[in-house]
Amino acid sequence: MHNIGYRNYDGPRLGRGYARTSLFEQSLRGAYGLGRSAKSKVLPMLLFAVMCVPAAIVVAVTVFTKAKEMPVHYNEYVILMQPVIGVYIAAMAPQAVSLDLRFRVVPLYFSRPIERGDYVGAKYAALSAAIFVFTATSVLILYVGALLAKLDFGDETKGFALGLVCCLVFSVLHGGIALTVAAATPRRGFGVAAIIAVLTIPYMLVSALQGIVASQDNTSAIGWLGLASPGSLVDGLQSKLLGGDNAFPRGEDLTAAQTSAYALLTVVLIAGTYALLLRRYRKAGL
Repeated sequence: MHNIGYRNYDGPRLGRGYARTSLFEQSLRGAYGLGRSAKSKVLPMLLFAVMCVPAAIVVAVTVFTKAKEMPVHYNEYVILMQPVIGVYIAAMAPQAVSLDLRFRVVPLYFSRPIERGDYVGAKYAALSAAIFVFTATSVLILYVGALLAKLDFGDETKGFALGLVCCLVFSVLHGGIALTVAAATPRRGFGVAAIIAVLTIPYMLVSALQGIVASQDNTSAIGWLGLASPGSLVDGLQSKLLGGDNAFPRGEDLTAAQTSAYALLTVVLIAGTYALLLRRYRKAGL
């Protein structure tokens, strides 16, 4: 027989855990263009700057005017900056999964040792972590500014901690929705447009409808309408459970029943999008 020189591999086999961690790290780095060309870094870094600069301006105003409190609170800042966050999510979610589908490399991931659940879990965690960094950094800037302005340490630390929880819920919920939409098509452009539509159009419609029912003094409907979009869902939850103020007309508070519905729907959406991703990748690329 002809010996073509192949040799058996006798080195360490790092296994699934290492593969999951590597996929998570590479996906997280890719969400900010790290390890890619300079062109890939422009959009995420530009959006990151757009997210952080207003927070720095708020800090400067607070420090130089010697204000007694921050003009924008931690949770409120995340809700106000949803358009910027939405663009970032829409750009990065297809980057995480659509290109793998387009270039048919998904079966290579699943050959060995990684499994479908490992792939989905790593991608879900990476995008959620990227969104968390994107949102939490500006919250950190606000917190540092509050300390520089010598505001009450205890109150600001509590608000900062609750703001991080708000960022976490926002990131996991929106990350799951965006990945589910992006995984439905290998075309990156279609994924971007679809994610913007899913995250933006319902929020705009909900805000408009809430304004209409508020003008008719139908205040009870304001909270229920908030269930119809991811943005208003997080807004309602953070106002009731995390000590923030919502952007609903008249600042309408949620009732106990509405709060339970908001929390339940959030859990269902997170678990449901994860389940849909697992189902999607049972046949992806085959």
